[in-house]
Amino acid sequence: MAGSAELKPQWGADIADAHRRWREWLRSERRYSEHTLAGYDRDLSGFLDFMAGHLGQAPDFSSLAALRTLDFRSYLALRRNDGLGPASLARALSAIRGFFRFCERQGLFANAAVHGLRTPKQPHGVPKPLAVNEAVRSVEDVAILSDEPWVQARDVAVLTLLYGCGLRVAEALDLNRDQAPLGQALMVKGKGGKERLVPVLPVVAQSVREYLALCPYELPGGGPLFLGVRGKRLNQRIIRAQMQKLRTALGLPASATPHALRHSFATHLLSGGGDLRTIQELLGHASLSTTQRYTEVDADHLLEVYRKAHPQARGKA
Repeated sequence: MAGSAELKPQWGADIADAHRRWREWLRSERRYSEHTLAGYDRDLSGFLDFMAGHLGQAPDFSSLAALRTLDFRSYLALRRNDGLGPASLARALSAIRGFFRFCERQGLFANAAVHGLRTPKQPHGVPKPLAVNEAVRSVEDVAILSDEPWVQARDVAVLTLLYGCGLRVAEALDLNRDQAPLGQALMVKGKGGKERLVPVLPVVAQSVREYLALCPYELPGGGPLFLGVRGKRLNQRIIRAQMQKLRTALGLPASATPHALRHSFATHLLSGGGDLRTIQELLGHASLSTTQRYTEVDADHLLEVYRKAHPQARGKA
């Protein structure tokens, strides 16, 4: 959606220019990913389009500065009625606040009401990892979904990276050939451009070597490591689709997604005695509180083991 603001006749020219500058600031200074930028773009564009109808005119700096709490709530109520959940509403509000804050710092306009809005309360959720045998079967059996040996090797390598190194699927597919995890460690660029070093298990390096040996395409150093069947960088949708097929083939739970392998990496490390600080670094979490969610998962697992194993929990003397 880069440059899309210029095509919006219902926005004032000043707003379109501020939108473009804000988006460029998010990309260059905050180093947001294209996926995040697209989401913020949609959220802010939806808000500005709504305000054009709500105000009966193209919004400009003066009209945005004059918005009241009720105006913002009207927009959020509309989105809620459209079916947006708390997480999506919170992101939309974050985009709006971010744009208003940017404009205030640029001396364009200021609006105090936007900063007093409450972020929609989100339900407390915990990660949903796979059991150890489910995670291992997912990695090993994904090869059954293709008849092409190099595609089989590719999919095994990608899922092994997710489970063996705790990578996000975007992080794995963003790797270039000269970053192939063939040694003992891998430098990963995560959210916000933050880099972290993760150890590479021998099984991970071996799976990547097998893929490289079978891949029919030339893989230049600065080009993508993982390719689709047409020779372009592998799309996340392909890996998600493969996991969906695996759920049916292996009878896995609905929570079995590519990201669940990352959750499994963290949970199984914690169950094996890993400490939270180390797991935080491996996952690239900015806050320890994010990593602490895995302690709840592990506590549930330990309680289940206790209930099955302890004599008194089974009703025995």
